[in-house]
Amino acid sequence: MKKKIVITYGTFDVLHYGHINLLKRAKALGEYLIVGISTDEFNALKGKKSFYTFEHRKHLLKSIKYVDKVIPEECWEQKVQDLKKYDVDIFVMGNDWEGKFDFLSEYCEVTYLPRTEGISSTQVRDSLAT
Repeated sequence: MKKKIVITYGTFDVLHYGHINLLKRAKALGEYLIVGISTDEFNALKGKKSFYTFEHRKHLLKSIKYVDKVIPEECWEQKVQDLKKYDVDIFVMGNDWEGKFDFLSEYCEVTYLPRTEGISSTQVRDSLAT
């Protein structure tokens, strides 16, 4: 019997317990969790800069017990290709992206999970800047 495959994407530049909660809940939806991490080049195109390099962020995510595979995210259009390539059953994002990826429901189930209250990468960065 085929494992139920779940995929999510993110930059994961300031890894915090909200990210861990998202990954744990995403993994609970299936048996195998793939995490796409924005490359440094893709972040630059989005106008973002990470403290950690792609390789360091990949290393951090690979060490999390809920994550089975880490792949590079190099462009927005890649998601459809990844859904097909990895035979994904469920695409997961935080609900701050609600509706933005509904078009992927043609390929798999699309689920938006609630964000963890009281924490965000922006909040962490802002508190460190003061």
